[in-house]
Amino acid sequence: MNHDWSDQRVVQEIGQRLRQERLNQNLTQAEVGRQAGLRTATISNVERGKDFSVSTLVAVLRVLDRLENLESFLPDPGISPMQLLRERGNARQRATGRDSRTSEATVSTWAWGES
Repeated sequence: MNHDWSDQRVVQEIGQRLRQERLNQNLTQAEVGRQAGLRTATISNVERGKDFSVSTLVAVLRVLDRLENLESFLPDPGISPMQLLRERGNARQRATGRDSRTSEATVSTWAWGES
């Protein structure tokens, strides 16, 4: 897709691609609509590039078994390096232990191999 396209042109391109995928799978608009819980007219409108909701897109992609393609469309960005640096300043530096009232003397008397 061209980044210079208008929003409407992008919606039309998505509709055309969904239509071609539906035809490749030999499904009718009525079949896709029934499986997606949408009206046939809605599927027709999507394919003709009429505005549609994200939930409609997800339902159609699910029926066409193409929902996993959203990962390539909009991958999980993870945490940015800058966010990691900001959070690093707030990260815990040490544990207080389960019972912070235990004295250091009690803890230091234990040695490996002792029960």
